Amino acid sequence: MAMIDIEYRHSAEPPELDIIRRKSNEEMKNYLMGLVADMLMADISAKYTDVETKEKNSVFINGIDVHNILDGLEIRTLDIEDSCNLGHTTLIKFERPTMDWEREYIEDIPDVMMKNAISKIYADSLQNRIM
Repeated sequence: MAMIDIEYRHSAEPPELDIIRRKSNEEMKNYLMGLVADMLMADISAKYTDVETKEKNSVFINGIDVHNILDGLEIRTLDIEDSCNLGHTTLIKFERPTMDWEREYIEDIPDVMMKNAISKIYADSLQNRIM
């Protein structure tokens, strides 16, 4: 079985900007631990590690920086025709676009981007598994 190891390396608190999605290291830790808990409930081997460092705040999945994982991906969003709302109307939301984030602050990463990075690593680890 593939193992997902999420490591949050942090030093300073993220800046107090309105644009940052997770306003503190503690909020980011809780978010990542929630993702790990979801994977464990789905019977995916996963663990979370918290590391204090003097470097820039970052998240590593199986030893690879999330930014490097995302650089190799083409993220596509569903078009209205492709969604499965079965004719139901959708709510109008007034929020930042999903793909909009300040890349210099890992705490601002959108949920869809983090989950795509995790999915990529998980798929790669299953592909490289010896049967």
